[in-house]
Amino acid sequence: MNVLELQLRRSWLAGLYLYSGLLVAWLFFVGIFVLAAGLFFTVSLIGAPAWPEVVRLLRRLAGYERVRAGARLKSPVPEQYLPLDGSPTDRVRLALTDPGTWRDARWLPVAVLTLVVFSVLTVFLWLIGLLVDGTRLGLGGAADRRRLERYGTPPPERSPLVLQGIEKLADLQATWTSALLRPSDSRRLSDRIAELSESRAGALEAHSAELRRIERDLHDGVQAQLVALSMRIGLAKQQLRADPDAALARLDEAQSGLESALAELRHVVRTVHPPVLTDRGLAGAVRALAASSEIPVDMSLSPVENGHRLPAAAEAASYFVVAEALTNVRKHSGARRASVRFTRNNGMLSVVVTDDGHGGADEHGGSGLIGIRRRVAALDGTASLTSPVGGPTKLEVELPCGS
Repeated sequence: MNVLELQLRRSWLAGLYLYSGLLVAWLFFVGIFVLAAGLFFTVSLIGAPAWPEVVRLLRRLAGYERVRAGARLKSPVPEQYLPLDGSPTDRVRLALTDPGTWRDARWLPVAVLTLVVFSVLTVFLWLIGLLVDGTRLGLGGAADRRRLERYGTPPPERSPLVLQGIEKLADLQATWTSALLRPSDSRRLSDRIAELSESRAGALEAHSAELRRIERDLHDGVQAQLVALSMRIGLAKQQLRADPDAALARLDEAQSGLESALAELRHVVRTVHPPVLTDRGLAGAVRALAASSEIPVDMSLSPVENGHRLPAAAEAASYFVVAEALTNVRKHSGARRASVRFTRNNGMLSVVVTDDGHGGADEHGGSGLIGIRRRVAALDGTASLTSPVGGPTKLEVELPCGS
């Protein structure tokens, strides 16, 4: 493909971007009147309940343009809205106070005007290109034919300015759309601060819950067994002279109790930081979990194999995610098979656990999924659960793990 053909193709795509925008500009034009009418009736309290639906329509229109502009610029245009949840009064209040609503309202008339003007300009540029520079658009010309016959060389390839102009118009339209619809830096910063505050609160709650669990395990488990062990040794001392055989039996019981207490203590220690992570690394620890599972587990662990170590916090969180997920699969899913897959890209570790069970997992049902989400959020990671009724269930966690 030569330079001219490439430029023709690019200008054609730019023209399509603008022409398709011209078609939806009429819908945007209607949207302006809907927005104005909705705002009027909301202020007059007649149509206030309908205002959230008007805002949802506006968000869909803006979302459509975000997709088009992002595709043109090869960079997604982010969106940021308050959720329209709660009572009817709350929804109206959120729709009115959301900065995203007024950002979209400011964009809408500009979008209509620029789409119409730029589309008309594109038509004129195409006509100018066809009439003035038809030779460069592949229509042929006497001067170029004479040059070819006389010198045996074609005219030099160049990119017509009109074609470049069409492309610049499309880029300008997409840039304006992105600038008007993109949340402000201050808004993104404030939302990020709120997100970090929420994740910090969740991390503190998870930490407190973990401390309470460890205290409960030590109090109800190890401590109770040690108290029983002390009582048996005390009885053995009392019976040692009068009844050596009974004392020996008490000491045997004490030894069994000691072994049980040690096993319980090792279990508590493993829940704090599993020694298997230190001894075998994350890949070996996950294999140990899979080996102890009651159902077959397929594994893909290449990013953490061959001695590739991650930060200790990321390894511990990944291990607990897999351990909790496989426990849920065993207890609740009715699955016949599960899989664990690790991938690493752009400084993020992705942990995906799936099963072929009956689905319907609910993170509020006491299955430990809330604990997973809090543990991951404390490391600035994300967790998502997909579990339709009938299955399959997919738990996906992403954790920052360095470059």
